[in-house]
Amino acid sequence: MRKQLLTACFLVIAAAATACTNFIVGKEASNDGSVMCTYNADDYGMFIGLAHYAAGTHPKGEMRKIFDWDTKKYHGQIPEAPTTYNVIGNINEFQVTIGETTYGGREEMVDTTGIIDYGSLIYIALQRSKTAREAVKVMTSLAEKYGYNSEGETFTICDPNEAWIMELMGCGGDKRQKVVWVAVRIPDNAISGHANQSRIGVFTQYHTEVLHSKNVISFARQKGWYKGADKDFSWKNTYAFPDFSGRRICDARVWSFFNHHKNMSRWLPWALGKDKNAEDMPLWIIPDKKLSVQDLESDMRDHFEGTVMSVADGKDTGGGIWQMPYRPTPLFYTVNGKKYFNERPTSTQQTGLSYVSQMRSWLPREIGGVLWFGNDDGNMVAYTPVYCGNTTQPECYNTPGADAVTFSMKNAYWVCNWVSNMVYPRYSMMFPSLKAVRDSLENSYFANQKGVESKAAALYSTDKAAAIRYLNDYSNEKAQQMLARWQQLAYYLIVKFNDMTVKPEANGKFTRTPEGLGATVKRPGYSEAYKEQLVRETGDKFEVPQQ
Repeated sequence: MRKQLLTACFLVIAAAATACTNFIVGKEASNDGSVMCTYNADDYGMFIGLAHYAAGTHPKGEMRKIFDWDTKKYHGQIPEAPTTYNVIGNINEFQVTIGETTYGGREEMVDTTGIIDYGSLIYIALQRSKTAREAVKVMTSLAEKYGYNSEGETFTICDPNEAWIMELMGCGGDKRQKVVWVAVRIPDNAISGHANQSRIGVFTQYHTEVLHSKNVISFARQKGWYKGADKDFSWKNTYAFPDFSGRRICDARVWSFFNHHKNMSRWLPWALGKDKNAEDMPLWIIPDKKLSVQDLESDMRDHFEGTVMSVADGKDTGGGIWQMPYRPTPLFYTVNGKKYFNERPTSTQQTGLSYVSQMRSWLPREIGGVLWFGNDDGNMVAYTPVYCGNTTQPECYNTPGADAVTFSMKNAYWVCNWVSNMVYPRYSMMFPSLKAVRDSLENSYFANQKGVESKAAALYSTDKAAAIRYLNDYSNEKAQQMLARWQQLAYYLIVKFNDMTVKPEANGKFTRTPEGLGATVKRPGYSEAYKEQLVRETGDKFEVPQQ
C-alpha cells in the first residue's frame, strides 16, 4: 500500500495512493447521537471477507503468533491477553471500531525488525479493548514494546462516546525507541477523515485532547528533521510531507467528504494540490447539518460529483462511451515525456470491503453497535447490518473454498464483483438498475431497524444470549438475502443489456411478440455529448458523404 513520490526529503510508497479511506463523525455531529466511522479497504487483488475472533480466556504463558495482515508472513509472537473479546469485522462486542489508511511517510522510519504490523495491531486491540481510549493505549504499548513493522499509518479508533485519530510510525529499528505516535480526539460536534495522507499537523494548537509518545518531537530533532520550537512542530510536515500526490490523490477525498456537509471552497486549492502556498485543510470541521448512516453510505460512494474534480460528468474521454466514473490504474501515466494522473475518488473499483460503523451508547452494547457491511466498492453494494455481538458470519461473507483466484456463487465478494464489473464499462446504461436494487434493499434494512432492535431489547432484558442469537440470525439472513438478490441482478443485467442493446419490459417482465419471441430491442447508441466529442476528435473521418 504505497505512494510513489519523491520530494527533497521524503519518499512515500506507491500503493498507498491507491488505498483506503476513513471518515469519522462525533456523537454531536450525528442525527441520532451515535458515533460513526467508515472504512474502505482498497487494494488490487485483495480478497477479504468479514473477520471474526471469538471471545476467550487464555492461560498464563500462552503465546500469540503474529502473521502480517497483508502478506501473511510470520513476524514472531507475543504473550496472549488473559481475556479477549468477541470481534466481528472491525467492531468488537463493546462497540469499539478501528479502521486505517496507510500514508507511508519517511521510508527510513520503517522498522523491518518489528513484530507487529498495522493489521495485526487493529485486531489485537479490538480483542483487548473496551473503549477507544483503551485501544489507543493497547496499540501504542504493544508497538513500543515489540516494534512496529509497517509504514506510517493513520488509525480511526472509535467507541459509542469518543472518536480518535491516531498516527503511528516506527523508528527505523532504533534499539532504544521503537515508535513515535500522536493521537487526537475529534470533538464531539465535528467530522474528520483521512485517506492515505498524514492528517495531524501542529497538534499543540488543537483545542481538544491530544496524546503522544514522549519522543514525538525529540526523535525528529535527533534525526535533524526538525529544528523549530516545540509549539510549532507539525507531525505531517515532518514525518509525511503532503506533496502533490498526498493532496490531490489523497486529501482530496477528505475534502470532498467535508464539502458534502460544508462549503469547502476556501480549501479547494489545497485539495487540487498544485498551489504550494495553498491554505492547509483543517483536521476536522463542524458540519452544517447532522449526519445519518445513510449520509455516510452516500459519502462512501463519492466520485467528486458537482466539483471541478468530478469523474462523473462525462466531459472527458476517460469515462468511455457510457460515462464511467472510474479510471484504470496505475494512477499516473506518461505521454510524450510528460507525467499525468487520474483522479482518485472515494468510490473505487479496488475496494475489497466497505463499512459504516454505528455506535450508540444508550442501547445495550450488543444492540447498539452495527457494522453496515459490503464486500465490494461501496457504490456497487447494499450495506447489510452486522451487529457487534455476532459470533458467526453469514456464509456469503466467509465462504469455504472461495479465495482471490477461486470464484464462488456462494460468495458475496465474487458475486458483487461479477455484477460491478458488468456495470463499470456501461455505467450510465446499467447502473440505474443496480442502484434501484441497492437502494431498495438498504431502505428495507433501515425500515426494519427499529422493530428488530426493539424485539432484541425485549429479549435482552430476560435472556441476553437469546437476544444476541436473534440479532446474529437476522444479520446473517439479510446478508444471504442480499446475495440471492444480487445473483438475480446479475442474470437480469446480462439479459437486459445483452450486446449493448436494451430489452424492453412491461410490468417487471421482458416483453414478447404475439408469437412468443423476445420483443425488438432498443439500440441507444452514443449519448449526444459523446457523439459531439467523437466528431471533434475524428473530424470528417466518419462523415457520410452527401449523395
